[in-house]
Amino acid sequence: MVNNSPVQPSRLERSLRATFIGLAVNILLSATKLIAGLVGHSHALVADACESLTDIFSSIIVWRGVVVAAAPADEDHPYGHGKAEPLAAAVVSAILLVVASWIANEAFHNIGQPRTAPKVFTLLVLFGVIVIKEVLFRFVSREADLVENAAVRADAWHHRSDAITSVAAAIGISMALVGGEKFAWADDAAALAAAGVIAWNGWRLLRPTLGDLMDTAPDRKIKHEIQRLAGTIPGVAHVEKCFVRKMGYQLYVDMHVEVDPQMTVLRSHEIAHAVKDKIRDAMPAVSDVLVHIEPLNIPAHSKQA
Repeated sequence: MVNNSPVQPSRLERSLRATFIGLAVNILLSATKLIAGLVGHSHALVADACESLTDIFSSIIVWRGVVVAAAPADEDHPYGHGKAEPLAAAVVSAILLVVASWIANEAFHNIGQPRTAPKVFTLLVLFGVIVIKEVLFRFVSREADLVENAAVRADAWHHRSDAITSVAAAIGISMALVGGEKFAWADDAAALAAAGVIAWNGWRLLRPTLGDLMDTAPDRKIKHEIQRLAGTIPGVAHVEKCFVRKMGYQLYVDMHVEVDPQMTVLRSHEIAHAVKDKIRDAMPAVSDVLVHIEPLNIPAHSKQA
């Protein structure tokens, strides 16, 4: 029987598609905002364009991070290349913090300085940018959640940060247009406010990625579920230790399982394989399980000896 069901795109394909769409949109929007900001005398719009330029750079970083993370394990990387994803996410988050600092510095030094009020068309440009960026954020964020990719998720929030800076710029330009040159400072004030939001988003994204890079243990519920699954295997008397670490979107488990000390080596080996297969079948995110067999009711100092 012929299977006519459509082939679902792989995790790598979905991640790259979301990244490339964002990259193409950012290139177009960056050029548009930069030209409009320079011609329309809007510091907030120029700052917004610079933030979009960093989006291009961050999308390239995410692209390479996703590709490297998808590479299979090799002799130099026996646990795979999954760390490339949180590493890319950390770099993107750091870029957000740097951009926020630059925008804040420029806005702080320009605020209160005599300047020409921005043009009306800069406001129209921003309205279009806000809509496009919010749609792009929702699309990329949904894809990131579906494939559980931290780097793509960071890229999505970079799009949301861009939309926020555009909203702030639109508010500042609107005040400057309504109030005239006396309110021209509102354009820079908007850029300053946007910088604060960008910095907060950068730090919010950086914290969990640093945890992944430092092998912070995942949710305790995952560990408890692994222990429960191991305990359902006949012959497993007790799960003594269980360590779980995250590598990209995959989990690696190291555990000590206690069995009857009179059991044969062959039977112990079979139990270890059964534990590994049970956990991997029930939890697809688990890439590998290392099971160490321990004799039941043997004191800890004797085991170490």
